[in-house]
Amino acid sequence: MSLSEQIPETAPQAPAPADTAMMRLSRVVVIALSVVGIAMTMVQTLPIIAPGMRPITSAFYYALLGVFLAVVFLRFPADRRDRPMWLWLMDWAMAVAALVICTYLAFQARRIMTAGWSFAAPFWPTVGASILFVLSIEGVRRCAGLLLAVVCAVFGLYPMIADSMPGVLWGNQFSWSGLVAAHALGTESIIGIPFRVVADLLIGYIIFGVVLALLGGGEFFMALALKLLGRTRGGPAKVAIVASSLFGSLSGSVVSNIITTGTFTIPSMKKAGYSPHYSSAVEACASTGGTLMPPIMGAAAFLMATFLAVPYGEVIAAAVIPSLLFYAALLLQADCYAASKDLQGADEADIPSGRSVLRQSWIFVLSLAVLIYVLLVLRLESYAPWYATGVMIVGALLDPYFRPRVLAVTKIIEESGVALAQLIGILAGVGLVVGALSITGVGSAFARELVQYANGNVYLLLLYGAMTSFVLGMGMTVSACYVFLAIILAPALVQAGLNPMASHLYILYWGMLSYITPPVALAAITAASVGKADAMKTGFTAMRLGLILFILPVFFVLEPALIGQGDPMHVLQAVATAGFSVVLLSAGLSGWLYFSGRINAAERVVVILAALLSLYPEPVTDLIGVAVALALFALHRMRRTATA
Repeated sequence: MSLSEQIPETAPQAPAPADTAMMRLSRVVVIALSVVGIAMTMVQTLPIIAPGMRPITSAFYYALLGVFLAVVFLRFPADRRDRPMWLWLMDWAMAVAALVICTYLAFQARRIMTAGWSFAAPFWPTVGASILFVLSIEGVRRCAGLLLAVVCAVFGLYPMIADSMPGVLWGNQFSWSGLVAAHALGTESIIGIPFRVVADLLIGYIIFGVVLALLGGGEFFMALALKLLGRTRGGPAKVAIVASSLFGSLSGSVVSNIITTGTFTIPSMKKAGYSPHYSSAVEACASTGGTLMPPIMGAAAFLMATFLAVPYGEVIAAAVIPSLLFYAALLLQADCYAASKDLQGADEADIPSGRSVLRQSWIFVLSLAVLIYVLLVLRLESYAPWYATGVMIVGALLDPYFRPRVLAVTKIIEESGVALAQLIGILAGVGLVVGALSITGVGSAFARELVQYANGNVYLLLLYGAMTSFVLGMGMTVSACYVFLAIILAPALVQAGLNPMASHLYILYWGMLSYITPPVALAAITAASVGKADAMKTGFTAMRLGLILFILPVFFVLEPALIGQGDPMHVLQAVATAGFSVVLLSAGLSGWLYFSGRINAAERVVVILAALLSLYPEPVTDLIGVAVALALFALHRMRRTATA
C-alpha cells in the first residue's frame, strides 16, 4: 500500500535543526514543481489555455514524469528519521537526476520516435534510460513499499532471461541496452498505459478531490447525512455509511476517507451505543466501498476504461447497481443491528439545522452537477474535473464562508502535487511490469495457458482470479494490482466467454477486499486506530459486514444484468431479486428479520442460504430462495404467536 496509507506505529520524533531547514527547502521546491506540473497538464489538456503551445504527447509525458518523480524523492525521503546530510544530498541528487534526464528525453521525444531509439539508442540516451529505470524502481519503493518495488524490479529485469524460462514463461530475450531502451524510451513501459491514463485523465480528478476535501466537502457530506438520517434508528451508523460513500466516491482514497469522516462518525456511533469494533468496521466498509461508487470511483476505474477501450461513462454505468446493492446491505445491517440492540438515533443537539446544511451545500452541489454534466452528458472526460474545480474555486472566492480556505493556495497546490507524485511514482514503476509482459509476449501467452489449465471450467477460472486478486491486493495498491491482472488474467476470463466489463470489475472488486480482510485489512486497522478498537476484531467484523463484496462479483460475472447490461426487463428482474437477497442476507448476518424480530443461529443460516439462492442468476433458484424465506418467515411468526 502507499506510504500515505500506512499508519505510523510510534509518534515521530522532533526533527533536528538541519533536518528542519532541509524540510522547509524541500517543501518550497515541491510546491514550485507542483505548480509547473499542474500548469503543464492544464496547457496539454485544455486547448483554451495557451493554444498552439502544446508539445507532442510523448514530450509532455516525459516532462510530467520528471517533475513528479522529483517530487517523490523530495517528499518521500529514503529514511524519515533524523539523517546525516549525505542522505539529504542523495534525495536531492535523485530528484535532480530524474528532472534532468526526463527533460532531456522530452526535448528528444520526436527523435526517439523517428530514429527508433526504443529499439537501439545511442550511448548517452542509453545511460539516461538506465538511470531512469533504477529511479522508477526506487520511486515505487518510496511510494508503495519494498514488496511492490521488488515485484517491479523482477518483472522489469525478466526480459533479460526470458528465453531461458520454461513453458509459458518463455519469451523474447533482451540485452541490458535493449531492455532499458524498451522500458524508458518505448511507449509500453514507464510511460505506458498506466502512466498515460494518469497524465491524460486522472490528474484533474485528483486535484478536484483535494480541493473538495480542503474546502470542507467531508464536513458537508457529514452534515447532510446527519440531517437526513441522524434521527432514525441507529442513525449514527447510517450517517457514517452515507457520508463515507459520498465523500469516498469523490476523493477516491479509502484511508483518507476514514481519517476525514471517521474522526466524526466513529465517536458518534460509539456514543449511540455501538461497540468500538463495530463502529470502526462500519466506517472501514463504507470507506472501502466509496472507491467503487460512481461518479469518480478511483484510479483503477479510469485504467479500466482505457484497457476496455470504452468511454468512462460506461464504467460508471456498470458500477452503479453493484455499488447501490453494497451500500443497501450496509444500511440494512446497521438498521437490523440497531433494532436487535434497541439503539436510537443521534442526539438532537448533534443534528445540524437545515439552514446550516444549505449554507454549506451550494458550492459542492453546483461543482458536482457540473462534473456529472460534463462527464456524462457532454462526454468530455478530460475536461470535466477542471471545469468542476474551477466552479468550486470561483464559488469559494465569492463566498466569505469558504474564502479563507481557498486562499490557502499553497496547501492546495502542495497536497495536489504530493497526491499526484505518489500515484505517478507507483504507476511509472508498475509500467515496468506491463512493458516486460508486452515486449516478451508472455502476457498473452499466460492468458491462453490459464484458460487451457482451467479446462473450460468457468468456476475454476473465477476461483483463480479471486485468489490471485486478493493475494496481490495485500501487497499492492489497488491500481497496481488491477493493472497487473488486467494484462494476464482479464483476457483469460474474456476468452472463457465471460462479459469483458464484468471480468474487469471482478478483478477490481477482489483486489479491494484486502482492505477489510485480515491479516492486512488496512482500512479496518486505520478505522480501529481512530475508534480505539481491537484491530483484528474490527477486521473480522468488517469482513462480515462487507460479505456482499465477496459475493457480488461472482454473480455479476455470471449475470451481466447486475451491471446493467442486457434487456431492460431482464435487468429489472435481476436487480429486484438481488435487492430481495440483500435484505435476506442483511437479516441473516445481523440476526434480525424484518416484521418478525430476532432469529436464532439455525434460522440465520437458512436466511443466508435463501439469500444466496435468490442472488444466483437462475429463475429456479430465485423461486426456491423466495419460497424458503417466506416459509421461514411464516414459521417464525406462527411460533411467536403461539408463545405470545
